[in-house]
Amino acid sequence: MSTAELNGIKLDLIGWINQLTDADLIQFLDGLRVSREKNDWWEELATLQKKQILAGIKDADEGKLMDSNKFWNRLNND
Repeated sequence: MSTAELNGIKLDLIGWINQLTDADLIQFLDGLRVSREKNDWWEELATLQKKQILAGIKDADEGKLMDSNKFWNRLNND
């Protein structure tokens, strides 16, 4: 898509947004805008934290899971 086409779409969107009266839709669009501006939380994690999360996902994918009741029982009894 060319720059001129993108600019045309942006102008159309500005006009459309300017005419909106639906508060829910306006809040949704604002939430979308804000979420796109925030950094991805994954990028803020330390390398060790990323490795631990990925190891947990790998364990889950391989079926290495523990029932939550068993986990809490072990935690409370150790």
